[in-house]
Amino acid sequence: MTTSAANSAVPNSAVPTSAVPTYPLNNGTDIPQLGFGVFKVDPDKTSRIVTDALEVGYRHLDTAAIYRNEEGVGHAIAESGIPRDELFITTKLWNTDQNSAASAFEKSLARLKLDYVDLYLIHWPTPANGTFVKAWKSLEAINATGRAKAIGVSNFMIPHLETLLAETSIVPAVNQIELHVDLQQTELRAFHEAHGIATEAWGPLGQGRINSSTELLAIAEAHGKTVPQVILRWHLQLGTIVIPKSNNRDRMAENFDVFDFELTDAELSAIAGLDQGEAGRGGSHPLAVN
Repeated sequence: MTTSAANSAVPNSAVPTSAVPTYPLNNGTDIPQLGFGVFKVDPDKTSRIVTDALEVGYRHLDTAAIYRNEEGVGHAIAESGIPRDELFITTKLWNTDQNSAASAFEKSLARLKLDYVDLYLIHWPTPANGTFVKAWKSLEAINATGRAKAIGVSNFMIPHLETLLAETSIVPAVNQIELHVDLQQTELRAFHEAHGIATEAWGPLGQGRINSSTELLAIAEAHGKTVPQVILRWHLQLGTIVIPKSNNRDRMAENFDVFDFELTDAELSAIAGLDQGEAGRGGSHPLAVN
């Protein structure tokens, strides 16, 4: 993993884009380790919010067909003037389209007004439907055309990943999962590491339930940072790709300003002790979404 980062504290609005480390995926594609997500962002406000994020410095944007805001992301990209090769764009295949992934992908590209995406994910395994292997083989074909530079999955558990590894040709580059200090997913992350799958965190700050334990408050005070900044720094030092979201530009900038400090081993150990396992899950369970 590239570890270039800002060496001194700078105002939130002045953190350089180059401060963001990149993480090498298993196919050689580099992904910015810190990105910006647009889950539950109002489609009518998406263009303005993504424009703010790009102006703050984010170059990695994460959307999905089901968010209904790909058009707004595409508009912000087109209006930004930022060269396409300086951006990393992710979108996702929705559950009801797993039998028609090629068509769904074309529709996403059209809404984004892009010739390619950098990462295309299966959004959920929907195990009761039994279609994710078929969908993955369609993603493999899309990947072969170069119009999805890398392919991966989201919300897959170990048995779903084992099925893909046994029945298909390409190892997912990424598994995007709910991951935060209350749900640390240590077993799944270890499986990822063993098989060359990058871990990407959605809901990295806890699905709107930011942990305000005495441990995190003390760590934040020690570094002159906020608790969300400490949590994002924890993700980065774990090697996680992380995609916080906010509709507020000041909060976007705060979330981007996490490259001028480092957590100690003792602080990392204290945060590891906050894990609640499944009791800490705030989003849907992968086995329940079909």
